[in-house]
Amino acid sequence: MPKLQNDTLIRALLRQPTPYTPVWLMRQAGRYLPEYNETRKRAGDFLTLCKTPSLAAEVTLQPLARFPLDAAILFSDILTIPDAMGLGLYFAEGEGPRFERPLRDETSIAGLQVPDPMRQLRYVTDAVREIQLALAGRVPLIGFAGSPYTLACYMIEGGASDDWRTTKTMLYRRPDLLHRLLALNTRSVVDLLTAQIEAGVHAVMIFDTWGGSLSARSYREFSLAYITEIVSSLPHEKDGQRIPIIVFTKGGGQQLEAIAQSGCDCVGVDWSMDLGEARRRVGAHVAVQGNLDPLVLLSSPEVVRKEAIRTLEAFGAGPGHVFNLGHGVPQFAMPENVAALVDAVHQASPKFHQPG
Repeated sequence: MPKLQNDTLIRALLRQPTPYTPVWLMRQAGRYLPEYNETRKRAGDFLTLCKTPSLAAEVTLQPLARFPLDAAILFSDILTIPDAMGLGLYFAEGEGPRFERPLRDETSIAGLQVPDPMRQLRYVTDAVREIQLALAGRVPLIGFAGSPYTLACYMIEGGASDDWRTTKTMLYRRPDLLHRLLALNTRSVVDLLTAQIEAGVHAVMIFDTWGGSLSARSYREFSLAYITEIVSSLPHEKDGQRIPIIVFTKGGGQQLEAIAQSGCDCVGVDWSMDLGEARRRVGAHVAVQGNLDPLVLLSSPEVVRKEAIRTLEAFGAGPGHVFNLGHGVPQFAMPENVAALVDAVHQASPKFHQPG
């Protein structure tokens, strides 16, 4: 693995001093970029884009060609795991992901197997290696996977849902069955993230997109317990270098202390929470990532700069802040607003990192 020329993100994740606040964006490679849309058109469909390492590498690198971001994030999808389990993933136009064979009973869950990352998901690690070759140590590469509960939501419902009714019905009627699926997903996530680390990612992130839809008790039992198992099972070092782990539960503000105790290095925070409060609650133990409202990127460069500075001020002085959005870059964000955001963070943050 080449030595990093810019390791600001890694140091911030480990709460070490940095000269400025590093910034990267969830979904920084996506439909708001014309070059991404051209590559996706060339691929023919989204899944082909994900499963073709050269194209996945191309779109991973596109935002770094435009913006001086402090990290790249692997272009992939959290649903590659259930797809590799044979659930028949497809993307309906305007409707998001769908599964041909959702899990509704004991028989369908009993037939599942943990996919081999070196076989069914080899395209993911091949993309990691290709991206690393192109990056040549310029900035860190972040790998990721969905949380076991978030994956289960899609696998049981067969797609997105307003209330995850079918999943929660299983949770209350057949918790044993849901736990069986979550245990399988946990082993699959550990295997995939471990393979990404072996292939060369510098940090990993667990996206718990739907954990925040659970009650506090259910969250700890059906989501956080499995995330904690993943964190404890992953390699924490490679070639003598620490591999930081970020955990992001959208809507998980009430659970920050519990998430911080999972063993992770950084807790992601969505835009509904005051960043200063998040730091006061967990900042002595872990780094904090976030948390600009993504829809600010639909405004103007002037507004974006103002809101970015407000976010920096909310966190305050000292190490341990990774600037990000509270969720992904929206489809209709304007690239000039993303440029203004990255520039504002780089220009305004050094004063929060002065010694003394």
